[in-house]
Amino acid sequence: MIRPVAAAGPFADAAVEEAELWLLEPHTASGPDLDPTLLGEEERRTLRRIGDPGTGVRYAAAHIWLRRLLGERLGVPAADVRFAREPRPGGSGSQEGRPVVLDPAGRTHFSLSYGGDSVLIGIAARPLGVDIEPVPEAARARALARVLHPAEAAEIAADHDAALTFARIWTRKEAYLKGIGTGLGRALDADYLGLRDRTASPRGWALANVEVARGHAAAVAVRTERQASVPPIRCLPGVWP
Repeated sequence: MIRPVAAAGPFADAAVEEAELWLLEPHTASGPDLDPTLLGEEERRTLRRIGDPGTGVRYAAAHIWLRRLLGERLGVPAADVRFAREPRPGGSGSQEGRPVVLDPAGRTHFSLSYGGDSVLIGIAARPLGVDIEPVPEAARARALARVLHPAEAAEIAADHDAALTFARIWTRKEAYLKGIGTGLGRALDADYLGLRDRTASPRGWALANVEVARGHAAAVAVRTERQASVPPIRCLPGVWP
């Protein structure tokens, strides 16, 4: 149902190794994994709005297990875990950035990603982002590679398995963009998150790919430099997709 996974590769330094990474397969969910009493009211409302049963199971299982893992780390019941959102970097006050857990000590951060039939959850003592995606068809990978950083596009074009290389780079990019709080609102060609040149990657972030099921790629990005101050957060009742 849910199992720990590990980051791998030359970029998996000490900061990445501090992160807890969990792979969830919601299609194997059982009754206890789908206990709606562990969800917040906004999460339950979101769940009721989801029309597709499979998507509903994935959503419920992901948020219930996220609450369980965070509750264990915080020492509170899963149902008592509370969330907020940081302001989006460079955005107006109405724009919401990444979700955060309300931890009085400020030492618990998380990221959650859906990819096909799997969910990846990351938890660490510093900001992080995770991403998991199905490997696309080769033609789609080559087409999408054109919007990436030129050096990333060159790596994809030069590899004999362009689709897998694209998926590995794409998940690294999404993990990093989640970590910094912009998501896909930041230009996809602005940063190099490729596989070959560690020195060209964004300063202050450690990146690694994550070994997951065949046909998928996943990655984690963890901040290695602490900021002098933490941006203010505002409480939400709520939930995110």
